[in-house]
Amino acid sequence: MGPDASDLGLVRRVQRGERGAYDLLVLKYQHKVVKLVMRYLRDPADAEDVAQEAFIKAYRALPQFRGDSAFYTWLYRIAINTAKNALAARDRNPVTYDLDVQGNDESTDMVARLKDPETPEGLALTEEIRTTVNAAISELPEDLRTAIVLRELEGMSYEEIAASMDCPVGTVRSRIFRAREAIDRRLREVFDGGLGRAEELV
Repeated sequence: MGPDASDLGLVRRVQRGERGAYDLLVLKYQHKVVKLVMRYLRDPADAEDVAQEAFIKAYRALPQFRGDSAFYTWLYRIAINTAKNALAARDRNPVTYDLDVQGNDESTDMVARLKDPETPEGLALTEEIRTTVNAAISELPEDLRTAIVLRELEGMSYEEIAASMDCPVGTVRSRIFRAREAIDRRLREVFDGGLGRAEELV
């Protein structure tokens, strides 16, 4: 029995009135939802609050959950919308992204293209890349930003993102392609200068 099947079993138990089954779902997805919300909100305490709010909303909506999509993609959609609402309520403070290059093959590959990240020049360039990527992501339209965050930082499949964002897979592919193009354009500004530009920053 796969994770989706076991989730659905817990969902059915909650729908039959077994509240303890929801605690198991919260325990299973709490860390992932907090991590996801943190991509929108900079403050860990705020992220915890918003994640809690998302779980409460999901619990209240669970009687209507039919199982057409996986539980966690449905939950992610609620978490994303709750985080967006929290941002809107705070006059849309700028978002920062903590890119963990160790946790992502494509990011690791990008870092491998640096000559030597152990040198001061290499470290400056790595930091410039991080800053450039953060700036590029924060400037993306909301739909592109959400798609690229879920793909590159959460490691979700196109199908999972489509379910979370409530749109066709083709739309997700297009959004991710456009987001990567925008980030690549900004990164070329860094790479074209090579380490010469990084030395100016040391």
